[in-house]
Amino acid sequence: MRNRVMMIALAVLLCTTAMLGANGTEEGAEKAEKLVFWHTYSDGETALFEQTVLPAFEALGTGIEVEAVRMPYEGLKQQVIAGIAGDAGPDVMRMDLVWVPEFAKLGGLVPVSQREGFDSLKADFFEGSLATNYYNGEFYGIPLNTNTKVAVWNKALLAELGITELPTTMDDVLKLAQGLEGDDRWPLAIGGAGSWGMLPWFWTMGGQVTDEAFTRSTGYLDSEASIQALQTIADLYAQGQVGPCLLGEEPGTWGGMENGNYLMMDDGPWYYSIVGDSALENTVFSTLPAGPGGSVSVVGGENMVMMSTCENQDAAWEFMNFMVSPSTQITMAEVGMIPTRISAATDPEAAKAPYFTTYVEQLKTAKPRTPHPHWGKISDTLGLAFESVIRGELTAQEALPSAAQTIDGFLAK
Repeated sequence: MRNRVMMIALAVLLCTTAMLGANGTEEGAEKAEKLVFWHTYSDGETALFEQTVLPAFEALGTGIEVEAVRMPYEGLKQQVIAGIAGDAGPDVMRMDLVWVPEFAKLGGLVPVSQREGFDSLKADFFEGSLATNYYNGEFYGIPLNTNTKVAVWNKALLAELGITELPTTMDDVLKLAQGLEGDDRWPLAIGGAGSWGMLPWFWTMGGQVTDEAFTRSTGYLDSEASIQALQTIADLYAQGQVGPCLLGEEPGTWGGMENGNYLMMDDGPWYYSIVGDSALENTVFSTLPAGPGGSVSVVGGENMVMMSTCENQDAAWEFMNFMVSPSTQITMAEVGMIPTRISAATDPEAAKAPYFTTYVEQLKTAKPRTPHPHWGKISDTLGLAFESVIRGELTAQEALPSAAQTIDGFLAK
């Protein structure tokens, strides 16, 4: 797929070369505009970006020079804050999606909602991924790469139970799993009581955190449907249907899958890229079995944002558009990055990994964690409420109304 990007760049480069004068410079050419781009790509991602994607952009002859700086994730937020305050930060950045509303409120980001071409881009992004850029009526970035979690099934336990067709509802999962015997085997593995671990299950079971505009939690988190969703999960845990990994105990999700402790867990594509061939040999995958709320997972990934300190905003927007172009996104899919553009994600050239299409299908219904500057505090509040109910310290009826009121306070700030 890198050939596809390079062919486009080469065609433009040849046209530009034909316009050069005898001294090898383009007549009337202006001095190149320079952009500083901060990113946190992994080793493999950085190699592909630097060796293929960035040269393809430079070959387009836009007159924009990009200085790409790989940043360590640890302490990065503090570096960005310092950069904004001291006018020493990047022009463009690949940013953790949960940070976007926070930096938007700080005045550190440029809204892109009114930029030329934004509406056509907007129509081609996965809705859940796009929503992570929303704050106070504007979009402050565009989704660069995305991920979510899907159902991962243990092949050996499926065979033992005689399951030849994967269950499509949570009720069916529990019915089919009744044949599991032994004290160290459980139908379901939930990777923690915090928001990242619990939200796919909570949403799938019919729960809600806020209204669709992310402005209010009361009436939603404390609704009858949400109370029932959380209490159902807690009851399943108490009945031994959900494994001890929910509260951070052993066996963990990955070890439990490997050792045959869990029939089904939910996890991201990194499970397959990190564990490798054994994961593909020992598991199968599907979208999450549906509950009262449907089949709903959580959106992860990074967004591309323009910093308020950027002087060349038109150049920054041009580079941002290139980075989310279908050709570039398909190229980055070579190292397992799921495109945020639907047109790229559904292109057969992107679907080289066997699990790719399942994650893309799940993204169609995946939801963002509440995009708000105080998401960290909202997440902590949810985690405390979820855990207190799972541990049996409170009922969902007791825990969620208080949590909803607390979250309303954060949403109002």
